[in-house]
Amino acid sequence: MSTTHLDHALAEEFPDKVEAIHALKATDGPFRELLKQNRALWDQIQQIQKGIAPAQDAVLEDLEKRRLMLLDEIAARL
Repeated sequence: MSTTHLDHALAEEFPDKVEAIHALKATDGPFRELLKQNRALWDQIQQIQKGIAPAQDAVLEDLEKRRLMLLDEIAARL
């Protein structure tokens, strides 16, 4: 299945799990919520890293840690 319908950042994290992610996204509400949270954190991190949104290093580090915890939760469900 193409990754065009899957969040690009998530597809990079789990390239061998694209089908499983699509299946869970379609059938599992709590999994969809994890994906939404992951996307929101990824967007915030990208904004800071690109200099679009100013933030202290500690803020960026906190966001990255929160995203890693979410990715662990996602991986555990796959």
